[in-house]
Parts: sequence; C-alpha cells; structure tokens
Amino acid sequence: MRVARRKRGPARRALLVTALGVLVGAGVAGRDEISRGYWMLPGVSKPRKAGELDHKGAGWTAASPANWRMADRPADYPVDRIVVHVTQGGFEGSVSAFRNPWHKASAHYIVRGDGHIEQMVRELDVAFHANNRSVNERSVGIEHVGFVDRPRDFTPAMYAASARLAADICARYDFPADRRHIIGHNEVPGADHTDPGPHWDWDRYISLVRAELKRRAG
Repeated sequence: MRVARRKRGPARRALLVTALGVLVGAGVAGRDEISRGYWMLPGVSKPRKAGELDHKGAGWTAASPANWRMADRPADYPVDRIVVHVTQGGFEGSVSAFRNPWHKASAHYIVRGDGHIEQMVRELDVAFHANNRSVNERSVGIEHVGFVDRPRDFTPAMYAASARLAADICARYDFPADRRHIIGHNEVPGADHTDPGPHWDWDRYISLVRAELKRRAG
C-alpha cells in the first residue's frame, strides 16, 4: 500500500514565497523559524483535530509544542524510518518530560511494559527524538519504557505491541521491515546515545513486525 503524495501546485509555492517574504521582512532568522511561520498560513497544513490518533488503540497525551515541529508529512518529508528508543526511566516520568517545554525532546510514541501505547506527537509532525535533523524529518520515533541494562524491562507484551505499531507505520508509508529502515537510536549518524542497548532483541522484534505485516496481508 503506497501513501498518496499531495501535489505541490503553483498556489502552494506562491504561499511559501509569501511566507518567506513575510518572515524575512520581520527579521526572523533560521530555517526552523521559517518552517514554523510557513505552517501558520491558513489553508496550508493538513486538517488537524486535537487528540486524533495515528495508531488505533493508543492513548493520547500532547507533547509540548517546544519539543516538536509542525510539518505536513509525508507531503513535505518522506517517512521511511522508525527509530527505536529506550526511555531510561518510567512511563509517567517520560510523559512528563515530553510535556515539559524545557526538555527539548519528544517521540511520537511511548510503549509500556504491559503493551500500552501512548501517542504524544502526530506522525504528520517532526518529533525531536533522534538528535539528527534529517533523521527526525523522515522518521517515527518509538520510545520503550525501561533501562538499557535491564533485559527484564523488555517484556513479551512490549515487543508485541511495538511490533504491531511498527508494522502499521511500515504499511502506511510503504517501506520494508528491515534493519535498514528500523534502526536504534545508537545507529543514528552523530548520535551519542546507546539505546536500545545490547538486551534489545532485534531478531525477535523484526520477526514480529514481519509476521504482523504478513498477517495483515493475508
């Protein structure tokens, strides 16, 4: 299944030119600020509804707007990566951190040991999760509650729920479930993080994601 791309017509380009002119005229510097200003124009971004979910069955808690950037994915950035994270903390603390505007980081999802999934940033938007702008723009970040040195934190319920989520993402954006497209935070270019760590069972996880995709196709 391939996600339809929205065509960028002359009207959209004209809006972008107008937005850039307004921002430059106001003395706004930096690509991030220009991008934010562009999405403020009426009628540019996709329709949004507060609390709307991308993955059925997830809960919703909104991350602070300071911890993500408004976008229009995949119309503006192709989504072809999943980045696997480990929170290095508990569920409540992780949710609280992503709601804190001073934290300067977030992820699209948090998966708990009992299999519960909490969405905190829409997949339309760019979450600050990978410490790499290019990877952030083209990926979905999935946090897993636990510690990298505690293998008991990675429960069967967590693997199963995260695999269903990952399969859903792979199917919607039409990219394969392999280790080139599903990576760890430690594999992001320039990253200084070690998660998901040596106890994350990649063979098990990828097998579960593929099995879920096969089940859906069948």
